[in-house]
Amino acid sequence: MPEKQNPPGETPPVEGSIAEAHEGKPDPRRIWEHVGIWPVLIFLGACLVALFFVARIFGW
Repeated sequence: MPEKQNPPGETPPVEGSIAEAHEGKPDPRRIWEHVGIWPVLIFLGACLVALFFVARIFGW
C-alpha cells in the first residue's frame, strides 16, 4: 500500500517527535553581552601596559 502523500507546503507528520516551541533567552543587555566591550577592555589593558613601560623609561 503506497504511503499517503502530503500536499505541497505542508510538513509531513513525524513519528515520535517531542519537539515543541520554547521561549528564547531573554535579552537583559548586561555589560558582558555587548560585543564592543571586549575590544575596549583589550585596548585599555594594552594602554596600561604601555604606560608602565613609558614610566619605567622616564624614571617616573
